[in-house]
Amino acid sequence: MSTITLQDVMHERLRLEIDGILVDLALFRRIGNSTPILFLHGWGSSKEDYVDIRLHTAFSGQPFLAYDAPGCGETWCEDLSKVNIGFLVKTAQAVLRHFQIPEYHVVGHSMGGLTALELAHSNPKAIRSFVNIKGNLTPEDCFISRQIFDRQSEDMDEFLDDFILRCRQSPFYSTALYAASIRQRVQVGAIKGIFESMVRLSDSGDLLSKFLIFSFPRTFMFGEQYASLSFLPELKAAGVELAEIPSSGHFPMYSNPVAMWFTIQDFIHRADGLQ
Repeated sequence: MSTITLQDVMHERLRLEIDGILVDLALFRRIGNSTPILFLHGWGSSKEDYVDIRLHTAFSGQPFLAYDAPGCGETWCEDLSKVNIGFLVKTAQAVLRHFQIPEYHVVGHSMGGLTALELAHSNPKAIRSFVNIKGNLTPEDCFISRQIFDRQSEDMDEFLDDFILRCRQSPFYSTALYAASIRQRVQVGAIKGIFESMVRLSDSGDLLSKFLIFSFPRTFMFGEQYASLSFLPELKAAGVELAEIPSSGHFPMYSNPVAMWFTIQDFIHRADGLQ
């Protein structure tokens, strides 16, 4: 494992074997004495979505871990065709084992929110709290991933070009900004497996029920452009905190990071009994 230190944050590479497949993971982490935060990014995003935590005084000394998922960013994977949500969950489990993290807060966005949900379902006793940033819970959440079926193409490079064009033309906050870096953050060979598994789980994985039965603190974060999601009343009735981020759509980390970080800080500190 190679390490570069940036102030008190380490930028490392970690070699793992997941289901017999070699993975060379790119990650940021900071060690500390309190319960760490595991950050899981969305598809087309990266670990850098979360590294600004080191600049927020409210998180001074807070241990955390953020990595590029297989098929994304700087992480290398021996066989991208094997990457799907199940593979991403096993990757997270392997990372937690390697760093000997028995309990943690988890923050997951979109694909990362779905990964976090399945991870929490596999071992709910390990979760101190869960910040779900518009992770998939129902079929209506597949507006990105379902395009693998709605706009089928045998050429994934062509599919990605068309996807980027549609993002640039989107009326939702920060989607054009998101589109500008997709090519640098997405490894084409992993698109099909990730998207198809996201749709399958959203359609038939009973995700909403899984999220509702957890007993640890949960919040569901969404931009104001998604305030009409049909399941929000059900989440609220089940005791899930709803966090609507103003001037935002699917990407609060790009369109309103100040509100996003304040919401995460407030929620996690209350879960830790610091407020």
